[in-house]
Amino acid sequence: MNMISKVESENGEQQRRPVTELVAGLSRRQKIWLAIVLAVLLAAVVAVELRSGPVAAAPPPPTVTVATPLVRQIAEWDDYSGRFEASKSVEIRPRVSGAIVGVHFTDGAVVQKGQLLFTIDPRPFVATLNEARAAVASARSELTLAQADYGRATRLFEVDAVSKSDVERIRARVQAAQASLAAAQARVQSRALDVQFTQVRAPITGRISDRRIDPGNLVQGGGSGAEGSLLTTINALDPIYFNFDASEALFLKARRARESGAAPSDVEIRLQDEPDYRWHGKLDFADNGLDTRSGTIRLRAVVANAGQFLTPGMFGNMRLSTGQAASALLVPDAAVQTDQARKVVLVADKAGNVTPHPVVTGPLIDGLRVIRSGLAPTDRVVISGTQMVMPGVKVQIRQGKITPQAVAAAPGTVSVPLSGEATFAGR
Repeated sequence: MNMISKVESENGEQQRRPVTELVAGLSRRQKIWLAIVLAVLLAAVVAVELRSGPVAAAPPPPTVTVATPLVRQIAEWDDYSGRFEASKSVEIRPRVSGAIVGVHFTDGAVVQKGQLLFTIDPRPFVATLNEARAAVASARSELTLAQADYGRATRLFEVDAVSKSDVERIRARVQAAQASLAAAQARVQSRALDVQFTQVRAPITGRISDRRIDPGNLVQGGGSGAEGSLLTTINALDPIYFNFDASEALFLKARRARESGAAPSDVEIRLQDEPDYRWHGKLDFADNGLDTRSGTIRLRAVVANAGQFLTPGMFGNMRLSTGQAASALLVPDAAVQTDQARKVVLVADKAGNVTPHPVVTGPLIDGLRVIRSGLAPTDRVVISGTQMVMPGVKVQIRQGKITPQAVAAAPGTVSVPLSGEATFAGR
């Protein structure tokens, strides 16, 4: 059915005409404008239809877990590396020359001070000792004869039977005989020492090396002026020393502490295959000068080594206590973010608004990062969900708790700290 339009006739009566006839009566330009108007009206209708549809709901705010920083007492340490050294080291060399006739120790064993190690053939020295003793007997008899002559001369001088010069000459002979006896006795003591030196004994307690000379070989004694033959060495290992190089700042700190009457600094050492610091000692020595090329100074710690497990030359990682235990704030290391050159922690208020707090961080302890400044004990730190939060965004809060998480080292691996570290006080 065609649409119609009302028109008036010449006599005033209204007549209906189809729309197609009206459009056909329009010019080409009027048709174009009519098409444009219809298109605009159609677009408006479509927009209204779309606008009247259902509106998508806004996403809910992200949920994060917050907790106040953990407050604990911690002890901070400085990390160094160094090597162990024997507290005493002795080269065993013979005092007399001769043939080795006995070795009385096991290579690598622990020997005690005074223990017999080597025996040098004592027969030549025993013979020399007997000869010296005979010389003592001869000198003693000469002294006895001279003393008798001097007694007789003294009595004769009293009755003017001998001259005074004869008495003085006999007295001089007595004195010479006394000197000869003393020299002979000294030779006996010297020869007796040579006999004792044929038994080479340990001068200190420690772990002995292997023998360098087997029985049957001739050795050169050190008493002849030439360097004596090296028989073996002994290292005292309990206690043992740990040597390391430290900066001038550490030297000054140790010196200030000593002048103030503080106790020697504690040290803890671990070996290459150990995850924990199981060896304990005290800082006891600083060298008498700094190396001007490196700006460091050699320091030494003394470490108990009752089982003598530690050996000179071993490498170890050492941590040196920086002072008394102090209170610190700790947060999970994952909660600390990096914003260009600074460290940032996100803090949420009661209304759910998140703001970044720049912080100064310290060492890591059991997965928790020490916060030196920038946080208060009452701040609510975002510890979970930080990847979904931007500063200034409102969030939903879920309460959490910060607890240390001890990280066990994998078997066969050792982590080497590159800077200072810390532990909970009393550990």
